[in-house]
Amino acid sequence: MSAILLDGKKLASDSEVDIKKQVQNLIGKGVFPTLATILVGNDPASETYVKMKRNTCARVGMKSIAVELEDNITTEELINQIDILNRDKNIHGILLQHPVPSHIDERACFDKISLEKDVDGVTCLGFGNMAMGLDAYGSCTPAGIIRLIDSYNLDVEGLNAVVVGRSPILGKPMAMMLLNKNATVTICHSRTRNIESIISEADLIVGAVGIPKFIQKNWIKNDCIVIDAGYHPDKCGDIDLDGVEEIASAFTPVPGGVGPMTINTLILQTLQSAIKATKV
Repeated sequence: MSAILLDGKKLASDSEVDIKKQVQNLIGKGVFPTLATILVGNDPASETYVKMKRNTCARVGMKSIAVELEDNITTEELINQIDILNRDKNIHGILLQHPVPSHIDERACFDKISLEKDVDGVTCLGFGNMAMGLDAYGSCTPAGIIRLIDSYNLDVEGLNAVVVGRSPILGKPMAMMLLNKNATVTICHSRTRNIESIISEADLIVGAVGIPKFIQKNWIKNDCIVIDAGYHPDKCGDIDLDGVEEIASAFTPVPGGVGPMTINTLILQTLQSAIKATKV
C-alpha cells in the first residue's frame, strides 16, 4: 500500500472555490470581508509574502488594505496604527507581517491586535484560548496542518506525535492542537538530547525546526504520518523526504503540502471573522 500524498495545494484550491462563494454571498448582503496587512520596512521576503496574501484576497473577492510603514517607526506608533484598525468596523482581520525591525517590541504589537481580528493567530490570548479549547483563531500554519489531516480523515487520537520545533506561531500551537485531538505529544528542539531516538518512536512527525533536511529519513519508522512544515530556498523542507513514500503512511510534499494551507487558512479565518462580526 503506497503512502497517501497530503496535497495541500489541491485542498487550498478547492477551499478557495467555497470561500469565494461565501464572500459573494456576504457582498450581496452589503458586507465586504476585509483583511488589513501591515508591513514595516522593505524586507524583500516580507514584501513577497504580503503580496501573496493580498493576491489571494483578490482571487476570492475579498478586500485587502495595505498599511505600509517606514522601518524607523516606533513601537508606540505601530501600536497606534493597530488601534486604528481595531476600531474600524469594516476591517475583519489584521495581519502584522513578521518580522518587524529589531527595535520594535513585536510581541507587544501582536498582542495589541483584538482577539476578534486576530485571524493570523498570533496573540497570547488567542493562543491561550486555543490551548484551553475555547474560541480563537489558530496560528495559520498549524491550523492549516490540522485541516489537511482532517481532510484526509487521518485519526490522530492516541498517536505518539513528535513536533520538532517550538516557535510561538508553529511548534507550540501545533503541539496544543494535536493534544486537543487526543494525540500524545512530545516537543523537541535544538537542545533536546537523543532526538533521533525520540523521533524514531513517532507515529506522527511535524518538522518545524527551520533547518533544511534536519530530520533524516532513516529516523522515521514505518507507517508514520510525516508532516513537513519547513521550506528553504533549495525547495526542500525540514525533513529528508527523498523516498519517504516507501516508509510513511501519509506525507506532505515540499512544495505543495503545508505552504498553500497557511495562506488559505488566513483567508478562511478572515471570512469567518466577517461572518461573526456581522452576524449574517
